[in-house]
Amino acid sequence: MLDWLRRQYAQLITSGAQLSLLFVGISLHSRNGWLFCLTAIALISFYAWISSLYRLRTLNNTPTSKIASAAQGHVELVGSGQPFCDPPLFSTLRRLPCLWCRYKIEQQEKNGWRTIESGETNDSFILRDNTGECVVDPENAEIITQEYDQWQADGCRYTEWKLIKGETLYVIGRFRTLGGSNQEFDSRAELSALLTEWKKNMPTLLARFDLNKDGELSVEEWELARHAAKREVEKMMMDVLAQPSTNIISRSSDGQLFLISNLPSNRLSRRYLLWAWGHLLIFFGSLGGLGWVMQHVNL
Repeated sequence: MLDWLRRQYAQLITSGAQLSLLFVGISLHSRNGWLFCLTAIALISFYAWISSLYRLRTLNNTPTSKIASAAQGHVELVGSGQPFCDPPLFSTLRRLPCLWCRYKIEQQEKNGWRTIESGETNDSFILRDNTGECVVDPENAEIITQEYDQWQADGCRYTEWKLIKGETLYVIGRFRTLGGSNQEFDSRAELSALLTEWKKNMPTLLARFDLNKDGELSVEEWELARHAAKREVEKMMMDVLAQPSTNIISRSSDGQLFLISNLPSNRLSRRYLLWAWGHLLIFFGSLGGLGWVMQHVNL
């Protein structure tokens, strides 16, 4: 549930949840109804205020890194978004080329609009700056985009959000480098596994290392086999370390902020600051409303 709240944060804070609860309180027109609705508004506003402050502080306290020199861990990157491969991803509704998209289909009813279908893509794409490139895995990311398209047809309302190729993207998340010199290689375990494999084919092992042809390996001959296996493991290690490395940025397992946006960081910071103040005002307003209801509204 908390993971869903984090992912949908950008939608929740603009969804009018507090306003909807206020209308519910008006329609119920009872003391208990007002107490429930105002308490819910206070809780939602408090959570949104804490979330806004956390995001604001994370954005302001995380310096922008270059991809080629970024440290392993939680980093902030800025670069050009590029498709991972050809053909590129196409948006679900408009069928336009994009890096990522989210969509929602709503059906018009008497009381408003009801969501009948929604979803988003999780295809990886490339972030590139003037020092290198990084694979972005957008799964479970909080994505804020200004590429927004909405239209109506046949009693339905269609909404689509996109990230477009070539846009400057701001990404903050867990950065790690796989392969190359960062590849983990356990020489001792590999040596043990190779010798175990050789022992399964004793005729071949004896043909290679039974120098006196007595049908068994002496201590000296077994040591020769170990040295040969060690040389093979060293060659395996050099081959692994020589492979090109791949940079990846994704969500961290400890729940740190994973944000992707085509808005610059200063606009994101300003937006979170305004949201924080707005939710704080709503929080104190709902507390004041609770006090007034408890004193002036009878059961």
